[in-house]
Amino acid sequence: MRKLMLSLAVAGVAFAGAAYAQGKNYTIGVSIPAADHGWTSGVVFHAERIAKKLMAEHPGLNVIVKTSPDAATQANAVQDLDTQGIDALVILPSDPDPLVNAIKEVKGKGKFVALVDRAPSNNDNSVRDLYVAGNNPALGEVAGKYIAEKTPEAQVVVIRGLPIPIDQQRQDGFDKGIAGSKVKVLDRQYGNWNRDDAFKVMQDYLTKYPKIDVVWCQDDDMAVGVLQAIEQAKRTDIQYVVAGAGSKDMVKKVMDGDKLIPVDVLYPPAMVGTAMELTAAALYDQVPVHGNYILDATLVTKDNAKNFYFPDSPF
Repeated sequence: MRKLMLSLAVAGVAFAGAAYAQGKNYTIGVSIPAADHGWTSGVVFHAERIAKKLMAEHPGLNVIVKTSPDAATQANAVQDLDTQGIDALVILPSDPDPLVNAIKEVKGKGKFVALVDRAPSNNDNSVRDLYVAGNNPALGEVAGKYIAEKTPEAQVVVIRGLPIPIDQQRQDGFDKGIAGSKVKVLDRQYGNWNRDDAFKVMQDYLTKYPKIDVVWCQDDDMAVGVLQAIEQAKRTDIQYVVAGAGSKDMVKKVMDGDKLIPVDVLYPPAMVGTAMELTAAALYDQVPVHGNYILDATLVTKDNAKNFYFPDSPF
């Protein structure tokens, strides 16, 4: 009986604590880039979806989602969120280095900070409690290894993203993936993770190089522009294109056995939702979520593509 009473007392304290936490009012600020291409449109979609979900689960929770077109605007958005009395900040920076001071200002007030996808170039861990990201080096390495194994003497053109740290991480991973093979990189130019810019870069490549075996572009949106340029030029020498993110259009091409898109590499925009869920858990459930949460860079093939195909997604 004494043990039973003790157990009931402990359970009562735990329940009271949970009820107290559940009844508290919190505000989470979410700062993300504007939907300027497919992947960021997915980020916006999932941020807004999870915001509604979390507020339905926690009646005392307010989640404010702000989108910004560039780093300067995003710094102002972070400051605005701070003035609204947020208890936590979830931020996917458009460019992390110019935003370090704005993030540190929030962190310095004792607020929980979850950094998503893009970390400062100096890997300063003091700006965040939690880091949620895809595996950028692995995204490049998985693509590089696939090319080196499938076409070990390929002549490859590369279309980079933006000149920010995660682009360099992907490039370094790619170089590691092709190391030791006879794969030759003909050129590397920035496509800004934009299908129109990638279209122009690919047109330039097609003019400059009479023979191209493989195209590696870091992003599925850029792959759309690449495929358009190849089709318009009626080039038949290009064996295939490797991109990344796991957009529904590219995964569908893999599922259908498209000759030019045999594989894709995952880098899901839904990671912002993971960061938001974990941040809410830190506030309400007091669970240990500090540290790094790195997602796999899975190679999507015809055999497993159906597991990653979500036709209702905007990306």
